[in-house]
Amino acid sequence: MSTTWRDSRFGPGSYEHSAQEDRCAPRQRVEIPATLRASAAKSFPTTVQDLSLGGFAAVALHRMHVGTICWLTLPGMESMQAEVVWWQDGLVGCAFANLLGVVVLDDLLARYGAAPA
Repeated sequence: MSTTWRDSRFGPGSYEHSAQEDRCAPRQRVEIPATLRASAAKSFPTTVQDLSLGGFAAVALHRMHVGTICWLTLPGMESMQAEVVWWQDGLVGCAFANLLGVVVLDDLLARYGAAPA
C-alpha cells in the first residue's frame, strides 16, 4: 500500500502537500529566541535562524533524528508541532504540522526583523 498526498498526513494544508504545490515560499533569515522540545524529551533553549510558512531551522546541538515530532515555542505564542526533516552540524530543519499563517509570519518578521545574511 502506497502513501499519497490524499492521505491525512499529505492532504491539503500539510507541509508535504504545500511543498508540492508551491516551492516559492521565501525563507527568511531571522534570530528569534525560542524553546524546542522533541517528543518524550525536555525542552531546550534555541535560536530560530530560518523561518518560512512551512517550517524553520534552529540551533540543536544534540542530534535530532528525522521523523521526530517536536514542538517549537516562540515568544508570546503557543507551541507549534513540527517534524524533524534534517539535522546537520548543530542545526535542525523542521516542517510545521500546520502551515504558519501569513499574518503570524509577518508579525514575527516585524518584531524580530530579518537577520543579516
